[in-house]
Amino acid sequence: MTDARRVIEEALAGAETPCITSSFQAECVVLTHLLREVRPDIPVLFLDTFHHFEQTLAYRDELSERWGLNLINLQAKAPSVGLWQAESTEACCKRHKVEPLFSALEGYDTWFTALRRDQSPSRANLQEVEPFKLPARTISRVAPIAGWTARDVWAYAKAHDIPLLPLYELGYTSIGCEPCTAIPFDPENPRSGRWQGQKLECGIHIQSK
Repeated sequence: MTDARRVIEEALAGAETPCITSSFQAECVVLTHLLREVRPDIPVLFLDTFHHFEQTLAYRDELSERWGLNLINLQAKAPSVGLWQAESTEACCKRHKVEPLFSALEGYDTWFTALRRDQSPSRANLQEVEPFKLPARTISRVAPIAGWTARDVWAYAKAHDIPLLPLYELGYTSIGCEPCTAIPFDPENPRSGRWQGQKLECGIHIQSK
């Protein structure tokens, strides 16, 4: 946990326009808590996909008010509710997640994310600090808790009395959009309830070509 604070402080020291993305899952909230100790006004980018659980949106609003977050809700220019079903989950994620986020990130030079190596094979080689290529520029992506485990995240939340998203109490372990989130079918894989197991990533953590 000390290393996470060091990574944060070093990254902020070299940043002019930092931000953090948050889906308000446990790891995102923990990282936001850590960042607020150094930069209370850091922009918190939330992707409003029009497909979230009501509980997620209510929790976002409650925690944002309690912590006084500099919350910025991002939305697609042309939302299409149900696109995941009418076309594909790939098209839906691209429209409602990838495009609005990449567009917003063009305005920042340092992007903090709560990604962890143990979350998925696609994240196993995640570095704490690495360049991230956007369509028009390259910024720095910083993952201060890359080496943490889920146990570390929950221990930090408990130690700092941080309330977590109520959906965890229902058995969800990785929470995204409601249509593409289920209770995991593989107890050993917390993300197995995402996208019916059809893919590992929505696309926002994949480098632009």
